[in-house]
Amino acid sequence: MDKHLAVVLLMLWHGVAIAAPDSWRATARSLYADVVGIRTVTEKDGAGSLADYLADVFRKAGFPADEILVLPYANTAALRVRLAATGKPAAHPILLLAHMDVVDALDSDWTKPPFRLVEEEGYFYGRGTNDNKGGLVAIVTTLLRLKKEGANLNRDLVLFFTGDEETDGVGAKKMAGEWRHLHDAEFALNSDAGGGDFLAGGKALGFGMQTAEKTYASFILTAQNRGGHSSVPRPDNAIYELAAALTRLRDHRFPPMINETTRATLLSLIPQYPQEVGDAIRVFTSDPSNIAAADRIEREETLIGRTRTTCVATLLSGGHAENALPQAAVATVNCRIFPGVTRDAIRTALAELAGSEIAVEPIPGGTPETDVSPLREDVVQAFTAGVHARFPGVNIVPVMSSGATDGAYLRAAGIPTYGVDGLWGITPDDDRSHGRDERVRVDAFYGNLDHWYIMLTRLAGVKN
Repeated sequence: MDKHLAVVLLMLWHGVAIAAPDSWRATARSLYADVVGIRTVTEKDGAGSLADYLADVFRKAGFPADEILVLPYANTAALRVRLAATGKPAAHPILLLAHMDVVDALDSDWTKPPFRLVEEEGYFYGRGTNDNKGGLVAIVTTLLRLKKEGANLNRDLVLFFTGDEETDGVGAKKMAGEWRHLHDAEFALNSDAGGGDFLAGGKALGFGMQTAEKTYASFILTAQNRGGHSSVPRPDNAIYELAAALTRLRDHRFPPMINETTRATLLSLIPQYPQEVGDAIRVFTSDPSNIAAADRIEREETLIGRTRTTCVATLLSGGHAENALPQAAVATVNCRIFPGVTRDAIRTALAELAGSEIAVEPIPGGTPETDVSPLREDVVQAFTAGVHARFPGVNIVPVMSSGATDGAYLRAAGIPTYGVDGLWGITPDDDRSHGRDERVRVDAFYGNLDHWYIMLTRLAGVKN
């Protein structure tokens, strides 16, 4: 660990009486090693073995058998576990989210074995240590601890882990639909989002609480032509027509938009950027119709997509022979759609940009259109308490993800969902999800146990 960083973090850490005892840290460490060691790749063995393993952990801890459900589907499985309230619940359950699956990793690509937990120089290494098995273990350990302590909860806590978040999202769809009666949640807390960032010198950039996600949607653009011999070229050429359409897309900017989450995020970022960018943020947050201000913000690479929908060409193919005029040219365009905008509206906009000679069709799948989850005071306060117990005074910022999590399906079904994990890292060095040598700081992992315990005891606390 950087010595200066260690000093800063020691100054920030105030140690709280509620911190997990060594015995629970040991439990969490053992669980972490086991779950990272299970290769939960959907295209291979799936997450069924991890669901069975965790179900057995809960059974051995004394959870009633009828409150533990392993739900097989497709090539994987989901896990649902309920920790019941004492007596009649005062409110609907809180849903606790994580996903058990991971993106695959090859031994040859890593400097350490990806499916074995390795502790080295203050870090835990392994595929899924961050995305999302670190948060998963924090939730599991917290429920085991609450059960062991006989916590007098005023509402049910329902753990629901899916097995295909990284691929098809079928588990999340089922959780929001046909399995909804298995949780009947008022709102959800998602360990697959949130968290904090620090600079290498120890400066805290803040902890984000995810309250919104862009919609993930892809479209196929196809230019077709009668073709012919390459020795007789004509102006009507499928490749040229598609290339012209993609150039128009490259130059297009969707209208700027704002919501309470993105406004708060942008304002929190002002100190991190030059004055010109800060001034543009102030103008845009005061007048979201100011296109020039939005464009200036998005000239910063780290702020691209913060003010609008984005669409970009990601795949390209065309023609069938080097000596023939192309009969077809095809491009895939991936869009991250701002909350409040429909897929159909984006398809229409793409069709207008592409022109009448090019077909625009949506690719099935993606994520649903969702609204921003309202900033519930109780959730904000609980998340803040969990963070400030470790890092007093650090900024708490609502954030919108450009990516997608299981939470999108719950928001679409009317269940407010909040990304509230407490893991943190040094940016950009620790930003390795889906990448080589994925890792989590050892102190961040153990601190996350305290974070979840504080949040859940506040939100489902002891009855008066």
